[in-house]
Amino acid sequence: MSMKNKIATVFGGTGFVGRQIVRELAARGVAVKVATRVPERAYFLKLDGSVGQIVPVACDYSDEQSVARAVKDSDYVVNCIGVLFERKRGDFKRAHKDIPAIIAKACEEEGVQRFVHISIPNIENDASRYASTKYEGEKAVQKAFPKVSILRPSVVFGPDDDFFNKFAELMRFLPVLPLIGGGKTKFQPVYVGDVADAVIAALEKLEAQGQIYELGGPDIVSFKEIYEILSRYTGRKRSYISLPFWLAKVQAVFMGLMPKPLLTCDQVESLKTDYLIKPSAQGLSDLGVKTTGMDTILPTYLESYRSGGRFAALHGR
Repeated sequence: MSMKNKIATVFGGTGFVGRQIVRELAARGVAVKVATRVPERAYFLKLDGSVGQIVPVACDYSDEQSVARAVKDSDYVVNCIGVLFERKRGDFKRAHKDIPAIIAKACEEEGVQRFVHISIPNIENDASRYASTKYEGEKAVQKAFPKVSILRPSVVFGPDDDFFNKFAELMRFLPVLPLIGGGKTKFQPVYVGDVADAVIAALEKLEAQGQIYELGGPDIVSFKEIYEILSRYTGRKRSYISLPFWLAKVQAVFMGLMPKPLLTCDQVESLKTDYLIKPSAQGLSDLGVKTTGMDTILPTYLESYRSGGRFAALHGR
């Protein structure tokens, strides 16, 4: 199915994953409306399309009429809205359940052809508020728009990610790195480009309607192994200290008071669950997307954290 001359509305289009999805849609000739509370913050995305192809649209996510206006006349809708921590109690529920339900309802009422909702894997077993509200959000969108395609990516990596970059930055200042729960939590990181390709495939394929896909890359690593990978690419060797979950939560109480917390109690809780793709789940291969390994992408941006910069190794530093 050709996507050229179609119209798409992307919620959360200014975020790490959303930006990549907007670019991929534009590359296929889709006119993209980026629904955002502050349109000026999305102006940079205009450069990823032809003149007038990518349009930031003011939208109050909590207002049904505002969401309906953003969705109106769209063939496709993609929801990438999500928050990693709560500034106040109830932020998770609002972002992960209430807003997706409003979007899904608008999709149904406006006759949208395809709706893709971004979630996370293994949420049935995760006791954190982050995961439980994500799960409630899935149920809400399925009820309002039964044909929704749900994608559950593991930790997403890429040049602008907030995972590998954050820990690489911490390695610049911390001589010792914490291993929460012994660093045994396992992840199956997935490349942001593969996630965007999966979204495109879910929009194109009729058989993707009403289905759930769990997205993971070819590598399975523990938290401790992630530190070791960071050390290899940044050239910064660090010691580790094992922190039991209860002690990590004590520290998170204080870290959670920061404007942008390095760690919250809820994030500690989420680390008790592996972010792995279930063997029985449909995944990237079912959408026709080839997976990209971490070793292909991570060096392209993590080596900038080396002492002396990306080319320090060439000068014997």
